[in-house]
Parts: sequence; C-alpha cells; structure tokens
Amino acid sequence: MSEKTRYSDVELEEFKELILEKLDKAKKDYDLLKGTITNSNGNDTEDTSPTFKVLEEGAATLSKEEAGRLAQRQLKFIQHLQAALARIENKTYGICRETGQLIPKERLRAVPHATLSIEAKNENK
Repeated sequence: MSEKTRYSDVELEEFKELILEKLDKAKKDYDLLKGTITNSNGNDTEDTSPTFKVLEEGAATLSKEEAGRLAQRQLKFIQHLQAALARIENKTYGICRETGQLIPKERLRAVPHATLSIEAKNENK
C-alpha cells in the first residue's frame, strides 16, 4: 500500500471544525484585547489624587502597550488559522511545505496552523 499523500475529506472536515472553534475563540480574545486598548471611559484616574493619577496613568499606558502587543499576536494567529482553512479548501492542508510529507495528526491537533513537520521545523532553527 502506498504512503498517504494527503488527508481524506473526512479528516480535513475534522481539522476544519477544530480550526473554526479556535478561530472563533481567537476572534473573541482579539475583540477583548481591542476593547482594552480603546477603553477610554473605564476604570481610569478621574477620581484619584494627583500623585496617584500620574502613577496610574503610567501603568495604564504600559497595560495598553502590552494589550497592543497581545492583540497583534492574536491577529497574526487569526490570519494563520484563516490560511489553514484555505489549505483545507484546496486540499493541501497537513502537508509539510519543506518535505512534502504529511504532518502527523497529533501535531496538527496541537498546532492546527502548522505548515512544517517537527523535523523540518527543527532543521530550520
């Protein structure tokens, strides 16, 4: 029996469901982070003394910067998941872009947007 060159339509559907769940959660997380960044009327320093106001504004700025970085990472993750869905549609999902071999299901379940097998990833380090 020859070695599989791609996942079956049933297997691809299983991965699609997994990716759609992760995508839904990722989008919700991204919206929360965006809300943190743009929240201008939430818990701020309007009712605190001037000394604490300066300290709290500094902390709020740092918090917004961190939320901004997290939001960027989350957006990148969303884009990777969307690209994985496109690979499912054109039936190239789960194929290592370096070796052309199938990426093991265990890896794809853990990192559904993976485009490299562990071996290829380790070689690229």
